Amino acid sequence: MLDESKNVTGYNVARSLRWVDGELFILDQTRLPGEIVENRQETIEQVWESIQQLKVRGAPAIGVAAAYGLLVGMRPFRERPLAEFFGMLKEKAAYLNSSRPTAVNLGWSLKRMTDFAKAQSGQTGSAAQLYELLVEEACRIHAEDQAICRAIGEHGLQLIHAGAGVLTHCNAGALATSELGTATAPLYLAHARGINFRIYADETRPLLQGARLTTWELQQAGLDVTLICDSMAAHVMSQGLIDICIVGCDRVAANGDAANKIGTLGVAILAQHFKIPFYVACPSSTVDLQTARGDAIVIEERAADEVLFCGTHRTAPQGAKALNPAFDVTPHALIAGFITERGILRPPYAETLARHFG
Repeated sequence: MLDESKNVTGYNVARSLRWVDGELFILDQTRLPGEIVENRQETIEQVWESIQQLKVRGAPAIGVAAAYGLLVGMRPFRERPLAEFFGMLKEKAAYLNSSRPTAVNLGWSLKRMTDFAKAQSGQTGSAAQLYELLVEEACRIHAEDQAICRAIGEHGLQLIHAGAGVLTHCNAGALATSELGTATAPLYLAHARGINFRIYADETRPLLQGARLTTWELQQAGLDVTLICDSMAAHVMSQGLIDICIVGCDRVAANGDAANKIGTLGVAILAQHFKIPFYVACPSSTVDLQTARGDAIVIEERAADEVLFCGTHRTAPQGAKALNPAFDVTPHALIAGFITERGILRPPYAETLARHFG
């Protein structure tokens, strides 16, 4: 859906999810851009499926969806004894956390909810009271993500100048977060301030998030966006059309290595070759100081059919084998800076990340 109530940039932005009167609604991104369908999440199993099947995706949005999804799962247990409620809370959180392994926000959000419940359990008289407190905490996670997106946009705005060409990969936009996105937040704010620039969006095979999602939402908002195939990025850079690359990420290791949608590493290598600055936009919740290096990040391997088919149309011969890692890791040496809600962080990342987020 498009949201007029959060119209901070002067136009509607897409909404990945909503929490209304105790109910969670998720925009089914697998059906974009052809259909705009929002589904009420009635069970925790449905939320798990929505995350696993990429109906809601993007690390920050997954974190917010998980917090609300935990509430969906705990709703039937509000009248149980407090000890039983807390035990079920941990069980349901572990279940939701199994939906996808790479994005750190999923586990971060669920841990924050369970830690909060533990801290409050001794001060509440019933499971119903604790549930209401958890609702408030989930709403805080949601509101914080919205504020973080705006702050990332304000800090990244300095990188966007008139006439610039900006390359982005996958979708790190409003559909991946609660509001303006991460990588797209500076773009939305620059457009709102009347800065004229161009955006080139990689299609992002195999699931085409750049084509289906980024191009759609930027086009809806009136930005100048041009879709390119992933294999065109090198040529477009060689023609002098790209001045800066900005991508999102799903996990940042303590040394600054960053996991993002498959294909990001190739963009970073190309940017280094053509001497184009490559930036990663990320919220604090995506920084994982417990993971020392990028090679320790678990990379999700998805079903081969996503590669063997384009939508419902088979593009590979019967019996063909396929690899389908959903993410790759960009070494910190290729990253010019991290655009965060606390400013643009520069190398050495082991020091700057620890100082700002430790």
